[in-house]
Amino acid sequence: ASIGNLLRRSLRRAGRREGKDGASAADNTPPRAPQGKTGERSSAFYSAGQFFFEYLVVVSLRKMPDGHYEPKITYQFPKRENLLKGQKEEEERLLQAIPLFCFPDGNNWVPVTEYTSETFSFVLTNVDGSRKIGYCRRLLPSGRGVRLPEVFCIISCLGCFGLFSKILDEVEKRRQISMAVIYPFMQGLRESPFPAPGKTVTIKSFIPESGTELIELTRPVDAHLEHVEFQALLQRLSPHLILHIFASAMLERRLIFLAEELSVLSQCIHAVAALLYPFTWAHTYIPVVPECLLDTVCCPTPFMVGIQMRHLERVLEQPMEEALIVDLCEGKIIQAVGDEEEILPRKLQNEMLMSLNRHNNNNNVHTLEQVNALVSEAFVHFFVRLVGHYASHIKWGRSGSGSFQERAFCKAIASKSCRRFVKKFVKTNMFSLFIEEAEKSRIPQEGNG
Repeated sequence: ASIGNLLRRSLRRAGRREGKDGASAADNTPPRAPQGKTGERSSAFYSAGQFFFEYLVVVSLRKMPDGHYEPKITYQFPKRENLLKGQKEEEERLLQAIPLFCFPDGNNWVPVTEYTSETFSFVLTNVDGSRKIGYCRRLLPSGRGVRLPEVFCIISCLGCFGLFSKILDEVEKRRQISMAVIYPFMQGLRESPFPAPGKTVTIKSFIPESGTELIELTRPVDAHLEHVEFQALLQRLSPHLILHIFASAMLERRLIFLAEELSVLSQCIHAVAALLYPFTWAHTYIPVVPECLLDTVCCPTPFMVGIQMRHLERVLEQPMEEALIVDLCEGKIIQAVGDEEEILPRKLQNEMLMSLNRHNNNNNVHTLEQVNALVSEAFVHFFVRLVGHYASHIKWGRSGSGSFQERAFCKAIASKSCRRFVKKFVKTNMFSLFIEEAEKSRIPQEGNG
């Protein structure tokens, strides 16, 4: 069963009883996570049938007069023409930003004979608050002698890391033959509709000396988990530290993650953001911060960012506000606010800890999909127990508009520790956005006309 269905069933079950730790929950279906301006994961709710991607670009390193290398777009598909002025300006902004995020580790490069390909992603926010995701494969082109790596970057509005990683595998395979073989594959992909969750689309592609290949691309059943690999987080951090990070994210604090590999940074930060489902991180979100934007950590507002370990000293020298700094290489917290252990209600925290430890030690769980489902289930249950009764406290007017009764909502929680935490949580941007969406999304409850 999908996590979305689990959430709905859990809310219905919770609505029929009073828990010791939480209030009664409404017999109602929760609205989906707020979209658009609220964060990257809202992209998972884009409808099937639209384009897989907007652009494929190749970013190469060009030697400058001072001897340094600068990333430049050397290939773009498709080339868009006849754009309106506003569309053209948006495209120019996008194309100017892409090279920075494809080579966020600065311009001190030297040609090499060997380079291990890596896959990572970044997020770009438009003026209207909507977000585009860049899926990147950095590789060394085939050839003799020393060469410079290049990045193939697919820009899409759709959040589906696993599926786009498979597409990039196909792109890399063709790149080692010839750039000319990439175009027909991407054209075929662009002409194919994006599949619905759980469905498969088949792309026909011809490769010289191999003939026609059939490439199957399948979306996971649970749309909100398709951009996530919780295993990446569990491999690097203890369940105890993951809960400290989760608690800090729930209160919308400043979070900095450190690792050397771009793939580790992007995977782990996407995983942390996904723990918040059905809520969405609504603040600054940069899975891999380019070297020239390191002063982002001086921002006084909440942020969730990834920075390469080589920049740690520069980061610590910045005049920062309080922040949680996580070392993903050593699996430890370098800097903390100090109250992380006390943020979450103790009983619910212990239950989640037991659940994460069980999944961490369970050798019967083999696939990434199973790990994703089990981990997400633990955090969904936490939200159900804590705030699953929200729909009971939306007062509906005759016009159909809803008004959330915050005081009554908090008062309905029996446990003092849960109520104390929820009073802080309701003040966050992510909760406000969720409730705003709920107030617009009336769904008739059983027994109501």
